[in-house]
Parts: sequence; structure tokens; C-alpha cells
Amino acid sequence: MIKTFIYFIAFLLITPNILCSESVNVYSYRKPQLINPMFTAFTEKTGINVNSIYAKKGMLERIKNEGRNSPADIILTVDIGRLADLKNAGLTQQVSLDEINNNIPENFRDEDGHWFGLTSRARIVVASRERVPKGSINTYESLLNDQFKGKVCTRSGKHPYMIALTASIIAHSGKESAKQWLHGLKNNLARKPQGNDRAQVKAIHEGLCDAAIINHYYMAMMLSDPEQKKWAESVYVIFPNQGGRGTHMNVSGAALAKYAPNKNNGLALLKFLSSNIGQELYSSRNSEYPVSDKISRSSLLESWGKFKQDKNSLNKIADNRKAALMITDKVEYNF
Repeated sequence: MIKTFIYFIAFLLITPNILCSESVNVYSYRKPQLINPMFTAFTEKTGINVNSIYAKKGMLERIKNEGRNSPADIILTVDIGRLADLKNAGLTQQVSLDEINNNIPENFRDEDGHWFGLTSRARIVVASRERVPKGSINTYESLLNDQFKGKVCTRSGKHPYMIALTASIIAHSGKESAKQWLHGLKNNLARKPQGNDRAQVKAIHEGLCDAAIINHYYMAMMLSDPEQKKWAESVYVIFPNQGGRGTHMNVSGAALAKYAPNKNNGLALLKFLSSNIGQELYSSRNSEYPVSDKISRSSLLESWGKFKQDKNSLNKIADNRKAALMITDKVEYNF
């Protein structure tokens, strides 16, 4: 109880207008510079002020501890895993609005209306321009070929992005196929899984490996970084499984907090974020894809061309995360 009270007072001190009737309070896993332009546009349109607090870790636990006293109206986060965890912990509430549902494809929103994908991210393969001829990799399964023995790099198999990819394979092909894929991928690793997605591209640049699995937006981030630009320029982008199920997609998304004190303002923000202008602002700022295919993409994403996305519902992927984690442990992927 004392801990909850301290959290609440700290939040009030940070945002003195938090209880204003024309405010909406956002708890966010996203850094302020990535989301503030959207909030500014929302305030200009509606007159509703946005108070946001950023926390890279511990958001779920914080909201749990605050309980009914939580000032959170909207929760912004990344990855289907985190969205599903918020719902499963009973920290969100159902939203059933045609306006939002019409803006967001069914496979990118919760079947019960507890969370909504706002932007999407492709789990792509990148390969060395110097050492991997184009056409050598067409699928995630191509990385199991003998020519890539000891030449593949990935981050931890237990990271949410890798778990979601493994869960997507379970959803399509079953647990045994996913196990065989992950075991084969492990056998072709150049090193023990480590680092973030950018670190895998750096490893290709340094000649430690020839191919890696990453989220697409890291390429955009590296291309705009003076030090990392050469890493990104040493690889080319592959959207896997274009002849089959399509490239695995994940999301960044939002949910209405269970005890939202400014529910109507929270719903107004959700409507705005799901709208064409909201998706365009959000996706362009983060180099991500809008969830709607009717909205324009950044020039860099357009230069990569259109691609077939895996249309499997993220609800199914969320349901298979536990099995994906068990398989990751069973094959000792992180050895």
C-alpha cells in the first residue's frame, strides 16, 4: 500500500495537471521523442492535454501495484507479448468502437477488444552484400541450409521478438516443425545468441556472420546514425517467405487501462492513434509500417517495395508464446 501511494504521488509531482478533466494520462514503453509529436497533434485537434510517463521496464508491475488508484488511462507498449501480458494480468478493459475496429485490421487487434496494434514491424533477414548472393535466402527456413553453417547471428532466443517469430511458426506449422526450425537455426549459429538487433548487423559488417534476423526499423535507425550507417550499408534486406505464409509481423500497440480515470479522453486518444493521421505520424516517426495498408509509408520503406505479410492473427501468436519458450529451452537455443 505504501509503495502504491509513493508511485501515485511521484506521478502527480511529475505531471501537476494530471487530474484535469481535459487531460489523458499515458504510461509508455516508448521514448518521449518517438511519441510526443503524436500527442502534440492530438492536443491541437482536441484540446485534451497528454501527460505521459516513460518506463522501459516494470510498467506492468507498477500498474498492478497502483491498483484502482492508478492514474493511467492509456498504456502504450511494443510487442504482442507485452500487450497480451497486460490483458492477462487484468490491467486493461474492453473497447468496442466501430471507428477503431474499422481502422485496424482484425489480425492486428485483440479478439476481445483489450488491445490494438497501431504500427507494425517486420521480422526480416539481412545478409552480407559481399558474401551472400541475392536469391540465396528466400525464407526463414533458408537459414538452415548447409551454406550458412556457422554463419548466422541472432539475439537471445528468449527475447520477445524471437519468441513471437517461433510462436508464429507454431501457429502455421505446429510445435514439431517449430522445434526442428529452431534446432536447425541453432546449429548454424556463428556464435552464442547475444546483443540486440543492431549488434547482429554489426557482426555481419565485421565478418563474424553472413546473415541475421532483425526487426526492419533498426535498418532505418542505423542508416541515420553516423557510426552505424556503414553496418547497415554492408547488408541487404530480405522479406522472407514471400512464396508462402509471408513475413512475420509484430506490433506496437495501445490498451485502455482498467481503472482509467479519464476514460472518455482515453478513448478519444485511441481513436486518434488509430486514425489515418495518427498511424501516419506514429509510423513515420518510428520507421514502422502503419497497420492499415491505405496509409503512405516513409520513403525508405517504399524503396524496399511492397511485400506479403503474414496475416495470421496476433491472438494466435500470443497463445503460442508459452510453447515457443518451452521449445527454445528444449533445444537449448541460447546454449
